[in-house]
Amino acid sequence: MKKAMLLLLICSILIFSVACGGSADTESGQAEASQESVQTSESAKPSRAEASRVLVAYFTWADNTENPEGVDEMASPSVHAPGHVAQLASWIQERTGGDSFSIRVTEPYSSDWDECLDRANQEKAEGTRPKLVETVENMDDYDVIFLGYPNWWYSCPMALISSLEEQDFSGKQVYLFCSHGTGGLANSVEDITEVIPDADLSDNVFDVYEEDASSSRDEVESWLQELGY
Repeated sequence: MKKAMLLLLICSILIFSVACGGSADTESGQAEASQESVQTSESAKPSRAEASRVLVAYFTWADNTENPEGVDEMASPSVHAPGHVAQLASWIQERTGGDSFSIRVTEPYSSDWDECLDRANQEKAEGTRPKLVETVENMDDYDVIFLGYPNWWYSCPMALISSLEEQDFSGKQVYLFCSHGTGGLANSVEDITEVIPDADLSDNVFDVYEEDASSSRDEVESWLQELGY
């Protein structure tokens, strides 16, 4: 009788142990599956660059001059390709995977800096809108615009204004980058904001002294990382 009761007790203990072990294994398996599901969901999320179509549009003197070959490269480095702003644009394009667009005028500027500056000053004073070779035809395809320019007469070149006025920037995220001398950004941000008031214009602007532009890749990369790229 005692042996029968002992055998029954042992069987009960074994059945209970198997049941508990199975439950624990099931809970562990469910937890692992849930974790894998979260990881898969996170990895499936597109990066910022993948989620938005990016355009890197810029104006640079080097793409808008008459005869850069005849100018001393040491004396006027910004007139030679790729130009300060174009160099910045190339790094941004490479990092974001966006499309690139150089804003070019139909009437090139002088490769002499003083003459170029005189014309730029006159265009600003008269509110001139220089005619452009071409414009971005598929602007509706882009969600994010990186817009680059040099500081000309304490603002942006009027050719940039021409380009902005020909497009609808409503709801688009716009980031500015600028190469400049001692004038810094001057009034350029305010002037651009006035032209595209419906854009989401970031106040995180990348600007660099023109002589440091060619060696500023690390700074550009850090800026883009701040923006999520």
